[in-house]
Amino acid sequence: MPPVLRASDVHMSYDGRPVLRGVDLAVDPGHRAGLVGENGAGKSTLLRVLAGVTAPDSGTVERPADLGFLHQELPYPPSTTVRAVVDDALAAVRALETELEDAAAALADVSAPPDARSVRGADTSAREAAYDRALARAQLADVWDADARAARTLAGLGLDVDGAAGRPVGSLSGGQRTRLGLAALLVRQPGALLLDEPTNHLDDAAAEYLATALRALPGAVVLASHDRVFLDEVCTEILDLDPVAEPLRGSSDGASAGVTAYGGTYGDYLEAQRVERERWEQRFAVEQEELRALRRAVAVTARDVAKDRERGNQAKILYDFKGERVQGQVARRVRNAQQRLDTLEREQVRRPPVPLRFAPPRAEGVRGSGAPRGGDLAVWARGVVVHRGGPVPAGERAVRLDMAASGVPALEVAHGTRLLVTGANGSGKSTLLHVLAGDLEPDAGAVGRARGVRVGLLEQDMHLHDDARTPRELLALVQGRSSDGTDVRVDAHGLLAPRDLGRPLADLSVGQRRRLVLAMLVSQAPDVLLLDEPTNHVSLRLATELVAAVQDWPGAVVVASHDRWLRRHWTGDVVHLD
Repeated sequence: MPPVLRASDVHMSYDGRPVLRGVDLAVDPGHRAGLVGENGAGKSTLLRVLAGVTAPDSGTVERPADLGFLHQELPYPPSTTVRAVVDDALAAVRALETELEDAAAALADVSAPPDARSVRGADTSAREAAYDRALARAQLADVWDADARAARTLAGLGLDVDGAAGRPVGSLSGGQRTRLGLAALLVRQPGALLLDEPTNHLDDAAAEYLATALRALPGAVVLASHDRVFLDEVCTEILDLDPVAEPLRGSSDGASAGVTAYGGTYGDYLEAQRVERERWEQRFAVEQEELRALRRAVAVTARDVAKDRERGNQAKILYDFKGERVQGQVARRVRNAQQRLDTLEREQVRRPPVPLRFAPPRAEGVRGSGAPRGGDLAVWARGVVVHRGGPVPAGERAVRLDMAASGVPALEVAHGTRLLVTGANGSGKSTLLHVLAGDLEPDAGAVGRARGVRVGLLEQDMHLHDDARTPRELLALVQGRSSDGTDVRVDAHGLLAPRDLGRPLADLSVGQRRRLVLAMLVSQAPDVLLLDEPTNHVSLRLATELVAAVQDWPGAVVVASHDRWLRRHWTGDVVHLD
């Protein structure tokens, strides 16, 4: 069966900046491709191009007529009811059901007398063929289970089937509208389905239901998601748009230079990436050694072989006889070495980027001078209660955090602790981290930290979107360097590209600003790291490196996260806020 979705040599630019460059892909029915890559690599852009929402600068896209695309907003007027959205999703199925009924009626031809039917054999054959085609299409679309499927889908995605049917979509929350849009697409069962971050606004149960529903779809699926568990459960192949994955020296404009396909699950992709990384490091090491040898050869060979020195009469005769040939051999060796050196310097692989690592706490370097030991308490909170300020919206709690009521009356973090805090939205995870950081005063209870302990907090909301300063200026402040002049050298720990260090924060993406905050946090080398949803708004590669850095870090760390991959692979302690 040929691919139902194909892109050929797609190029796309925004404001003169290349985003996609020479992208080719083909997705067969029953295959589910996950798009991965750094933030800004063009995943959302590619999905819009595949959907026909955005026209590429060049290249072609072939797509089925019944393609489905998860819009950021439902393509319905606010007054449209939930039931009307579901009915619209079922319209194609209803049409197939009507077509089958019409074909059956035509085949039976109950209005015609028996003798009239018997003389139209050729016409009967045509009607039988039409009925067979209609029956096959109806069976493929499972028209007889359509209503039950719609009800199961709505319930599986966490929508109240009975209570929500008559509600206008304009009265739904953003999360409810996203889930309704997903349900409508699943009910339609299009020939190709495009999804951009489909698990946003889904709890664990709804995300698991969506994964099961996508695996059952007969059509092709292309999706982009930061949910690594979802990618692992759904995808049959991974399409990597990340330019960092290409080790050869080449364009550094950030555009996706095509797509690299990896068969299998997201876990299989990670293993393939690990093997490629090892080969990259080995190739880089071999080439650097060869470069050093070639430079020595070019600089030293001629001098070592043909040094000026005193010779006897016999030596002079031999030298005169052989000297020209020796000098020619030396010249050829030097010339060949220089040619190889020029080629290798031009085509050598880039140095593999250093994975993110947190600098050790400063106390680690001052043992014996009163630095805290591994078992000593670093920070603690006991019986903390934090009330909401101002009026409380209807339906929400007046308390942001009540540790005793949440089932965690006390939290004590010793040096070296690995602690993951879980809980539903609104359970107080972020509030607890702010209390431990000391920037939120509790209304009741006790909170404290050991003398000399430095605490660093990565907030979920950064509030830097309108800051006119540049990453270079902020890093210079944190790292204690003079920010006079635009060429001050700062260490961004590989989290920001050099071209972004001089841009105003307001011009950076959410992911880039989060990378900056991470770089500032790494620079501070605190004794206790408090990380609030650390994998939000970062690429999958950085999320993986971040978790590995946390696991290897010698200080104490407290993480609050909804990330299912992080939670499933966590090796430290866990507390749950009810």
